[in-house]
Amino acid sequence: MTFENYRNQIAAWISLLCAQLIFSCNAQAADPMMITVSKGFGLTLYASNLGDAKQLAVGDKGTLFVGSFREGTITALVDADNDGRVDKRYVIAKGLEYPEAIAFHDGALYVAEDERILRFIQIESRLKRPGRPKEVYNSLPSQAKKSRRAMRFGPDGRLYVAIGAPCNVCEAEAPFSSIIAVDVNTGESEQIVTGVRKVLAFDWSVDEQQLWFADNGRDWMGDHLPPDEINKVDVSGSHFGFPYIHATDIIEPAYEKPKNLKVVAPNYELPAHVGAKGLHFYRGSQFPERFHNQMFVAENGSWNRSSKVGYQVVMLTIESGQVIKRSTVVSFLDGEFPVARPYSLVTAPDGAMYISDDLKGNIYRLFYKDSAKNQSQDND
Repeated sequence: MTFENYRNQIAAWISLLCAQLIFSCNAQAADPMMITVSKGFGLTLYASNLGDAKQLAVGDKGTLFVGSFREGTITALVDADNDGRVDKRYVIAKGLEYPEAIAFHDGALYVAEDERILRFIQIESRLKRPGRPKEVYNSLPSQAKKSRRAMRFGPDGRLYVAIGAPCNVCEAEAPFSSIIAVDVNTGESEQIVTGVRKVLAFDWSVDEQQLWFADNGRDWMGDHLPPDEINKVDVSGSHFGFPYIHATDIIEPAYEKPKNLKVVAPNYELPAHVGAKGLHFYRGSQFPERFHNQMFVAENGSWNRSSKVGYQVVMLTIESGQVIKRSTVVSFLDGEFPVARPYSLVTAPDGAMYISDDLKGNIYRLFYKDSAKNQSQDND
């Protein structure tokens, strides 16, 4: 081992130890400038220095892919020895136009970039030399208007793409303010959801395979209006109100709702301005059973409110297709000081959960400590 490698290994050990000391705390130990984690859980720093780390995707071999908005890069993180920390990182692409939205499917990484969607085939075998991607779709609206996006493959094998409104409040032409489904083999697309403002998080429930999404409410209606929304799609093509109605019944003064337009009300209302950017159904078994198949939401946090809200990861408990409870799992807000802004969530191969932070460019790993202890004893 060279001196340089030895020095890097020592630095990694120190970094991991510091992360465990700083982030493994419980709900009763909210020290100043500390992250608060619910009892039984631990939180470690998985990776850092990733710029504005946005959406996440996990490959078949456990590679964690990280998209960005301003940085224009796609990064791949590898934990080769499965010890809960990154051993290698690779830049898959750079110099892209706002490549925030990414998805993984059948060995390939998909990236939304400007008006097109790119596919990097067999990506986990080509991390050092990804090769030139193939364009599989080129009918997205131009990023000149900087509408926000999210992508994920659905149970039907199609690539679902959320395309936000290019404004705070406006009547935007399709496909803005919608979620579409794209057949990446034929290029055919279908509009699944309309009347949304800014959807950066969606997923399918594990048991019913039903599409759920979070929608961020408009700005400049005060501290408490309108609520952010959690929505469930029962009928394809449903309209969810934007820009005419916000949340359940808040009328938009600038636009009148068409008389014959049927609007679907939210399944659940989050507090205004929490900024729900990540929504993910937990698919692991490491967490206790009460967390299995439940919805986790990353509340990125408020930016134009007199006092801060959000900056946390919450679990929404669902019973009979209805959200009945919201509970905090990780809080990154100490008083009025945000330690991090959680953005995207995904279940790790070992049942932990990765959380991206677009404030400091970190990836955190949320794990259940009792499970880790039991696994350690089994290996003794």
